[in-house]
Amino acid sequence: MQITVIGTGYVGLVAGACFAETGSAVVCADVDSAKIDGLRKNVLPIYEPGLDALVERNQAQGRLSFTTDVAAAVKSADVIFIAVGTPPDEDGSADLRHVLSVAETIGKNLARETVIVTKSTVPVGTADKVSDAVATHAKFPFHVVSNPEFLKEGAAVDDFLKPDRVVLGVDSDFARTVMAELYAPFVRTGKPVIFMDIPSAEMTKYAANAMLATRISFMNEIANLCETVGANVDLVRKGIGSDSRIGSSFLFPGPGYGGSCFPKDVKALLKTSEEMGAPMRVLRAVEDANDRQKERLFEKLHSALGELRGTRIAVWGLAFKAQTDDMRESPSLTLIDALLKAGAAVSAHDPAAMHEAQRRIGSRISYGKTSYDSLTDADALVVVTDWNEYRFPDFARIKAALKRPVVVDGRNLYDPAKMEQLGFTYRSIGRGSE
Repeated sequence: MQITVIGTGYVGLVAGACFAETGSAVVCADVDSAKIDGLRKNVLPIYEPGLDALVERNQAQGRLSFTTDVAAAVKSADVIFIAVGTPPDEDGSADLRHVLSVAETIGKNLARETVIVTKSTVPVGTADKVSDAVATHAKFPFHVVSNPEFLKEGAAVDDFLKPDRVVLGVDSDFARTVMAELYAPFVRTGKPVIFMDIPSAEMTKYAANAMLATRISFMNEIANLCETVGANVDLVRKGIGSDSRIGSSFLFPGPGYGGSCFPKDVKALLKTSEEMGAPMRVLRAVEDANDRQKERLFEKLHSALGELRGTRIAVWGLAFKAQTDDMRESPSLTLIDALLKAGAAVSAHDPAAMHEAQRRIGSRISYGKTSYDSLTDADALVVVTDWNEYRFPDFARIKAALKRPVVVDGRNLYDPAKMEQLGFTYRSIGRGSE
């Protein structure tokens, strides 16, 4: 089966490499010539564990190729995945210009009966718009499918190769047969392939991310209340997570969610609900709570240090989560912006996101080559991202490097009793009054 993936961003590149890994011939197409030139040399535009090896291996085996000739890639395909970006518009709605532009290109270049799959995260009703755009130009039969992705940044390759489930919105037997065959290698262990109507598939992606965002904001609010009443959110989390109706996933408090999916998808779902006259009040509160949570680290730092003007703050972690270089909507950006406005200097470190930080923030802050380098002349340390290398640091070295032994732990990585014993002024999220 010949597969074409249009868009070589996070979703498209992972999908293309993983389909090639199962033996399919895959062409990944993108109009960004610099990106394609890099990929041909096995230089990836994103950091994702394990992806570089897949790309290199499958290019070497001739199963995976990259091109800027989108039209030719369409003509050769049996299945075409649309995996271009859907950034939020000014009003929060998903911007579908790239998706519909690709759909027109597909329509103009179809050379056989083809299955066209929307892999990008798109609002309900987008498949109809894609179908109309293709139909305007198409001279061959086609079938539109909704196939939302459920990839966690930092674990995307494993998520794709060993999915919890595959959701497929189809409206023809032809499309159902083709997609079942395509995904068969990924679900040999019995994980479900869930076929449904297209609107339900489109809604499933948004509903899943909205539910996860809700759990995060809920636990952050519980953590904030725990601080007020003197409770320990770690114990509360274990207590409620052991309830089979709730489960233990996504119950860790922190500095708020970020990344490419949750903020964008929550905004898009809220916009859709408002347009349809069915406002989602709970989800609006989730977004508001997340915005407030991103300010908590600055508040805790201010509480511990007092006046921040003239201080120097070390920040460990710039990506919105570990195992990625993605800084989109990262809590670190909110913290750094607040610190700079307060007159503080910032020295930061991240194992993967330093280049991205320099692109976004530039010389407004300094960067440590190692995590310990960032502590030099700092008045305090703030841990924003839970990278493994931050979990068991040399506390004696930290204390010796800091002007004041102040640590604000946005991920609850360290034991409060131990930090007190070591002589630190320690602040964490939701673990007793502070």
